[in-house]
Amino acid sequence: MKLRILDSSIRLRLTQSEVDAVNSDGLVTSTVRFTGGKTFEYVLQSCRITRTPQAGMSANQLVVRVPRSTISSWASSDQVSIRSTQVVDDGGDLKILVEKDFQCLSPREDEDESDMYPHPATGEDSC
Repeated sequence: MKLRILDSSIRLRLTQSEVDAVNSDGLVTSTVRFTGGKTFEYVLQSCRITRTPQAGMSANQLVVRVPRSTISSWASSDQVSIRSTQVVDDGGDLKILVEKDFQCLSPREDEDESDMYPHPATGEDSC
């Protein structure tokens, strides 16, 4: 799972197996390791009681929760992304985007794209 943060927006990009995992197991987790034994963890969780996508922080963990029904519909369709805007304490907005990760149109030598979704522009059928 890839994480991109830009100002007040969070974007998670998932491979096919990660989409399957969050749909079946309800959870996908990734960890960044730093010197001194410190870590930062980011999590996508399928949640039965969540009504809209939301994000929260605690210590060294970012958790994005998405309604289970939304994850299920997204995982079993051609729908590319789940978008939401969450109002934060200061009245501002946090944009949340969860999307399927596509293969690049020009392959990169340093990236394994075998588990990514075929790019729609290639005309390949994803089935």
